[in-house]
Amino acid sequence: MKRQLKLYITYIILSLSWVWGDCEEGEIELWSECYSIENTTDLDLSYGGLTGEIPPEIGTLTNLISLILKENQLIGEIPSEISYLTSLTILDLGGNLLTGEIPSEISYLTSLTILDLGGNLLTGEISPEIGILTNLTDLELGGNLLTGEIPSEIDNLVNLTFL
Repeated sequence: MKRQLKLYITYIILSLSWVWGDCEEGEIELWSECYSIENTTDLDLSYGGLTGEIPPEIGTLTNLISLILKENQLIGEIPSEISYLTSLTILDLGGNLLTGEIPSEISYLTSLTILDLGGNLLTGEISPEIGILTNLTDLELGGNLLTGEIPSEIDNLVNLTFL
């Protein structure tokens, strides 16, 4: 009887993990949802009540064109793995509670047209590498705790229409 009960409980646990977790091969789990590594091109989870840190696994979604996580309660630093998302044209992490410095690796995202990191708790200086992002049309960094002067390399952003 004990063994049957144990087997039954194990069966229930395995069934629940199949229904509620454990992504299939070629998928990653972010905030309790599975996303295809190959097929996910746009990820908009804005106003979703997300909490915790942005998982470094986000960097495996290398076909992302748009990553919008604005207006959640995300904390911690922006993971450097964001730099693997070289196809991104939109990166919007505005309106969270992100801390630390803006990672210099963001300069690898040369396809970006929109970069919104405003309304967080980011510190440090704006890196001169920001000038590498010459496709930017919109740059929002306001509402942070940034220090120092705006680097002169910002003049390289000739397509900028919103600062």
